[in-house]
Amino acid sequence: MENRIYITDQSGYVKAGLSGADEVILAWKGEYAEGDVIHMEFAEPGFYVIRVDDCVDDSLVYITQTHLRYNVLFDEKKKAHNPKAFTGERHYVALRPARPWELGYRNLAKNPADQHDVEGCYPHASANVETRGESVFAARNAIDGIMGVRSHGRWPYSSWGINRQDDAEFTLDFGRPVDFDTIVLYTRADFPHDNWWVEGTLTFSDGTTEVIPLTKSYDPQSFAIARKGITWLKLGNLIKADDPSPFPALTQIEVYGTDSK
Repeated sequence: MENRIYITDQSGYVKAGLSGADEVILAWKGEYAEGDVIHMEFAEPGFYVIRVDDCVDDSLVYITQTHLRYNVLFDEKKKAHNPKAFTGERHYVALRPARPWELGYRNLAKNPADQHDVEGCYPHASANVETRGESVFAARNAIDGIMGVRSHGRWPYSSWGINRQDDAEFTLDFGRPVDFDTIVLYTRADFPHDNWWVEGTLTFSDGTTEVIPLTKSYDPQSFAIARKGITWLKLGNLIKADDPSPFPALTQIEVYGTDSK
């Protein structure tokens, strides 16, 4: 089986497509419409570098299924992305197997191509609450590689918003065991609009936890936390500062390490 990329409209008609034994680069001329889907078919499960648009960064992902659907974004659903994404009549979509040198020590959390309903593509972010269900406050924003902390709302200031919910919890699923030694949080810092957290708890798939202190800051907050064989982590038990604003938020999480041997 070859690798393949193809674009379908809402009726299933194939608007463009290309296959290849290794790297597939689908550069095509035409316009996206509501209901279009980018399909990626993989020769086998494993690590791939995918790109869904020239305005969305590459994603080094772990694929557990051989077919990935990416819904092309429009209107409200696109507000957390570069406004130039998926526009115009010339497009660039690509996939290839990851090269061995790309699979060393790295940020294991980053996936700009993550979506709510994606299946079999990791890392994947989710949460028990997202402010008003708006795309600019979705959990996936915290792993898209964009660190615009000094405002809120549309790209490049999208974040995970908790809708004032005290039991808000963020989940990062790696899809396979990983080893890491550093976790970095970028908390949103649109002061005085924003509040901030003074404490949070990281829970790991092995049952262990780490309570982390957090501060009011524009800068990344880094924690030397080492674990092995972890398949997911959760950030919860978030305690807000004593401040009039009810709006703390997470702009980005980074997890540095390697895949478990």
